[in-house]
Amino acid sequence: MFPVKDDNPTSTVPWVTYGIIILNLLVFGYEMSLSLDEKALINFFDTYGLIPEKIVNGQSLFSLFTSMFIHGGFMHIFGNMLYLYIFGNNIEDIMGHRRFILFYLLCGMAASGLQISINPHSTVPNIGASGAIAGVLGAYLLTFPGAKVHTLIFFGYFVRWVKLPALFVLGFWFIIQLFSGIGSLGYMTADAGGIAFFAHIGGFVAGALLVLIFNKKKRRFLGM
Repeated sequence: MFPVKDDNPTSTVPWVTYGIIILNLLVFGYEMSLSLDEKALINFFDTYGLIPEKIVNGQSLFSLFTSMFIHGGFMHIFGNMLYLYIFGNNIEDIMGHRRFILFYLLCGMAASGLQISINPHSTVPNIGASGAIAGVLGAYLLTFPGAKVHTLIFFGYFVRWVKLPALFVLGFWFIIQLFSGIGSLGYMTADAGGIAFFAHIGGFVAGALLVLIFNKKKRRFLGM
């Protein structure tokens, strides 16, 4: 399933969501400028990406923040920014701009915290906004479970455009992350790379919990 947009209007302009997207794109542009010098690009990832072993040893703590704005390729940043664009505006709308900034950063750090606890000896840089955006998805599912999400569903060579409840789209996404994370436990080594599934899980759960605190408009949750 590939979400494209939602039918869930907002009452405010999501300036923070737009700002986060622009910041991520600017950083990615800088990464592209380094791509002609492989050593410089690797050094950038090693310096500003989150390396669990360093964090556990109390080093490079700033990377808990900087790693959220670094991406490893076009599809990586495109997918993350699309999800943030679709779902971030509504969460910013119910929280307000300043609360949403704090919420986003806390979700990102919670995501990193779980990933670190699962593989604390990893020396591979963790990069991407996925954990923080997973928090947005968790908050959205809890707050707008019935919102319709325009989704592309692929059946081999056939593609179908359907509208599905957010509860189904985001719930399915979380289940995939959960089972993928469990399946990856046997491959956790110091030099293991790939998708940080537990960052997604940690961010999603953190977002679902934090929205209960940060929700300024006091919306009901899960229709209750």
